[in-house]
Amino acid sequence: MDRESALSALNMVKHSVEIELGGKIITLETGYIAKQAAGAVLVRSGETMVLSTVCDGEPRAGLDFFPLTVDYREKHYAAGRIPGNFFRREARPGDHETLISRLTDRPLRPLFPNGYKRDTSCQSMVISYDQENESDVLSMIGISSALTISPIPFNGPIGAVRIGRIDGAFVINPFASERGRSSLDLVVAGTKDAITMVECGAQEIPEALLVEALILAHDQIKLVVAGIEALRAKAGKPKNAHEEPKVSPWIETILKEYRSAIAQSLLIANKHQRSSSVKAMRDSVIAKLSNGEEELVPEIKAAFGEAKDVVFRELILDGKRVDGRDLTTVRPIVIDLDVLPRAHGSAMFTRGETQGILVCTLGTADDEQLVDSLKPKYNERFLLHYNFPGFSVGEVEKRGSPGRREIGHGALARRALLAVLPTTESFPYVIRLVGEITESNGSSSMATVCGGSMALMAAGVPITSPVAGIAMGLVMEGSRYAVLTDILGDEDHYGDMDFKVCGTEKGVTALQMDIKIAGISAEVMSKALNQARDGRLHILHRMNSAITTPRGQLSPYAPQIVQVQIDPELIGKIIGKGGETIRRIQEETGAKINVDDDGIITIASPDMISIEKAKGWISDLTELPEVGKIYKGTIKAIKEFGAFVEFIPGTEGLVHISEWDWSHVADLSRIAKEGDHVEVKLIEVDQRTGKFRLSRKALIAETARPPREPGAEGDAAAGGHAGHGGHGAPRHDRPRRDGGHRREGHGH
Repeated sequence: MDRESALSALNMVKHSVEIELGGKIITLETGYIAKQAAGAVLVRSGETMVLSTVCDGEPRAGLDFFPLTVDYREKHYAAGRIPGNFFRREARPGDHETLISRLTDRPLRPLFPNGYKRDTSCQSMVISYDQENESDVLSMIGISSALTISPIPFNGPIGAVRIGRIDGAFVINPFASERGRSSLDLVVAGTKDAITMVECGAQEIPEALLVEALILAHDQIKLVVAGIEALRAKAGKPKNAHEEPKVSPWIETILKEYRSAIAQSLLIANKHQRSSSVKAMRDSVIAKLSNGEEELVPEIKAAFGEAKDVVFRELILDGKRVDGRDLTTVRPIVIDLDVLPRAHGSAMFTRGETQGILVCTLGTADDEQLVDSLKPKYNERFLLHYNFPGFSVGEVEKRGSPGRREIGHGALARRALLAVLPTTESFPYVIRLVGEITESNGSSSMATVCGGSMALMAAGVPITSPVAGIAMGLVMEGSRYAVLTDILGDEDHYGDMDFKVCGTEKGVTALQMDIKIAGISAEVMSKALNQARDGRLHILHRMNSAITTPRGQLSPYAPQIVQVQIDPELIGKIIGKGGETIRRIQEETGAKINVDDDGIITIASPDMISIEKAKGWISDLTELPEVGKIYKGTIKAIKEFGAFVEFIPGTEGLVHISEWDWSHVADLSRIAKEGDHVEVKLIEVDQRTGKFRLSRKALIAETARPPREPGAEGDAAAGGHAGHGGHGAPRHDRPRRDGGHRREGHGH
């Protein structure tokens, strides 16, 4: 059977479309790979290829959530690499993969139909990576395409794009090599009608420029959506039937009889008191309406939740928030610095019922994190870890490894602070920030940004500007909408948007937006950004009342670090054979030493004494031998003809036996031994062999011999016998090694 017959027998028909974004071509292919999945699309840009697949299972009764799983994985073979772990195979997903899984999940989840409860699995695998065309946006496009052509009900498609800003101009889907020069890293997802998700890191970008970038992004998203629709026209499968759940008649009954009572319970400011009051109200309503009929309880309970949602949103649209604030007021803020006496820097930031302890630890190059992904391995010097224990919301919890939410919130806070960090050259420390959330009622990631900024300054990290963060919310019903500043947990849960904005007084450094509705307009987003700026400036003012600039000195418990620049050609002398020299320096001085390929040597120690000792070693090792200079050396070997002296670490020269003393030396081993310290003078460098001639005698002659008497014959330097200090001089009149002279009649 020939190839064409085999393809026909196996029903392997390739369908493809091309999408042009910013001069780059994205290709979508289906029908050739992974045909047994409900939907499978191979997305390609350049030589980067992502295989995206979707599958669904049987309906699951009794669930109160949609069991959607989105997984993004990078295969090391995609970049021609073998995994660096012990097992040499891909293991648990790294933080980078987890973040892209979240990035793909967030814009998709709101677009599944109401009441859809089938297990749904979306997987993207990077199977080829060319180091230039990024795979995260391709994953988002791939999963959206696979869902669109599959039988799975989905109210998409969505498109996605990355916008950069290089040399003052916006760039669509910049190459990986360009992103280091970009002042903006903006990923946007949306439908043809509206934006549904935003993820952004920026170098203090003004809000107006961000709105401009978002409008450009949505124009590109429309092109992607059109390409996916074209693929559906070629290879789409009929959608499975799905009947959305009917609206319970109990909702109208509860709203009619208990609307004002529910509102009264919801307007209790304290989170736990409000929760207790609402729960008591729910139990009372269930008892009255069910009238003892147990089979009605689940339906009435669910209806009460829906009714509470309606009342909550009505209150906000009427300008009433559950804690009594208006729409733009930030909750009360309390700041405590240096709460942990042994930490290098610490701050506790409390905003309303949200509180975080932020701790800054400074380390050396040994503490850098090695990142092993599809890109070439590199070391990360700024780490931010966010922890959200159950007790922060009063829940019983068995702690395990960090979840996706903790990894995502930590990454957002890290991105917000990254823009203001000093360069490695100006501050050669590894920086680790840990956010311990001790209370939470909304916006704990933004508390991490605020507290983290102050912990950095308390630790003496010279950040360029303080950074604050604030979470914005939205409730929208038809043409009515309300934008909320500094949202509570309930406002996040019942609202339509969670819009986190971080930045300095100059502009935005990070932004993250998720919505639960079909999308929002540029007008609403612009209003939210401007309202967020007002809130951010208010928080920065409160932060400045506690600490305005980084402290001028580090904690006494932080390591001291000094950098020394040497000629890169001399690195080998510092390292030594098999690392022998650098180990010896570290053992003898107690300092940690790191040598970069460009000749920058970083010396770290808890005290400056060790650092100065190590600097002395390095100075000696890198010093070029100079004829006529005096050195303190160590005897390494004694031979019949003289002594080999290490006068510069790693560099030896010969003190010939005739250059040891002005008096005749018959056997050098009788008056000197290996390990003795001796001062010598470099008198000659053999230009042919590069060997060094040293003299102890010349040093003694110059520093200790008495001056010649006028008219004295001979020359002491030439070994004459006349005058003081010659070979014929009486023993008691020869110069002492300490530079003095014995007196007649004394010292015998």
